Amino acid sequence: MARHQNNSRRDFLRTAGAAVSIPYVITSSALGAGDVPPASDRIVMGGIGIGNMGRGDQGAFLGRSDVQYVAVCDCRSDVRDAAKAKVDERYQNADCTAYGDFRELLARADVDAVHVATPDHWHAIMVVEACRNGKDVYCQKPETRTLAEGPAMVAAARRYSRVVSGGSQRVLEDYRDTVEPCWNGEKGTIRSINVNVGPLSQPCNLPAESVPETMDWEMWLGPAPWAPYNKARCDGNFSTGGGSWRSYIDYSGGGMTDWGAHHFGGATFAIDVREDQPEEVIYHDESDRKYLSFRYPSGVMLHHNKPNTGNLQVEGTPGEKIAGKPLPSYKGHGGIYGDFIECVKTREKPFRDIELAVNTVALSHLGIIAYQLRRSLRWNAVEQQFVDDAEANRFLDRARREPWQL
Repeated sequence: MARHQNNSRRDFLRTAGAAVSIPYVITSSALGAGDVPPASDRIVMGGIGIGNMGRGDQGAFLGRSDVQYVAVCDCRSDVRDAAKAKVDERYQNADCTAYGDFRELLARADVDAVHVATPDHWHAIMVVEACRNGKDVYCQKPETRTLAEGPAMVAAARRYSRVVSGGSQRVLEDYRDTVEPCWNGEKGTIRSINVNVGPLSQPCNLPAESVPETMDWEMWLGPAPWAPYNKARCDGNFSTGGGSWRSYIDYSGGGMTDWGAHHFGGATFAIDVREDQPEEVIYHDESDRKYLSFRYPSGVMLHHNKPNTGNLQVEGTPGEKIAGKPLPSYKGHGGIYGDFIECVKTREKPFRDIELAVNTVALSHLGIIAYQLRRSLRWNAVEQQFVDDAEANRFLDRARREPWQL
């Protein structure tokens, strides 16, 4: 034992001596230069789901000097290879790691934050798992596929003290002309606002096609019911009328959730009910026109597809002018992406904090259920249950394919 200890000590001294004899080199990129912060001040990020909107999100974060982008994940090998090449070109190295399974990326201790832009049926599982692994998250809209997923995502963000931002840039940037007159008092007391958006998603019965070698079909389906591969079933184009995953009920709520996340987000911001959920959904069936009215606890109404009413048309109080209030906005610089990065640094809540985003998309889900049942519904936002309505409560969530669970 003594001989072994002596040898070990000599080995240690020899190794230590060799170590101090080698010049300690820190690269200029690690130290920072010009407007590039040192590595210790950059947010280390990865991306999950890199097609279409994910590609745009990747470009936005990759272009920031205060972000070090290190990993990509997609279940399509050609997509993730292209995404890795984009990162490597940006940094002039080959350091970006590509993954086919998001759990491997989330297990990395050096990653601070991720952006998620998969189809909607994956969002809740990935956001919750990211929070459990200590990552802050920027999640594309619509954030949820069911009503029950929202509280689970908010609870994960709060329990693990993570910054989780929803992804609609339009809420502030595109609808400012609607929002500002409401917040500065020009409209007087606000009585209602209308949102025109649709359609609802539909079943998909497309025939089976051969699965491309580049596609991990089981991973793409994930928690959704098993279905045969068809290119149109999983196409990421922005159509909601067929030929895209956004069109089909297993993966999306259709235009009602996809564009609904934008429009309902702008509407709830304008009438200042972002922190609330409605207490009643009133189903109107007038001749051949069906539409909804959401009643909030304050009495203000949000209509969906009200006849002869424009999108984001506000009903105020004519002739009345009330005191204005400060309009919330982004933090940091660089729009909604800069807002998220700034909040990752400061630990503040982002402009599209996950709870506000969940409240927005809850309107879409409540409306879909009312249209499906063709009747009015009462909603208890605290309990996250329909009031005395077992039939409606069956629509709160859906079964997930094993092994994927929230």
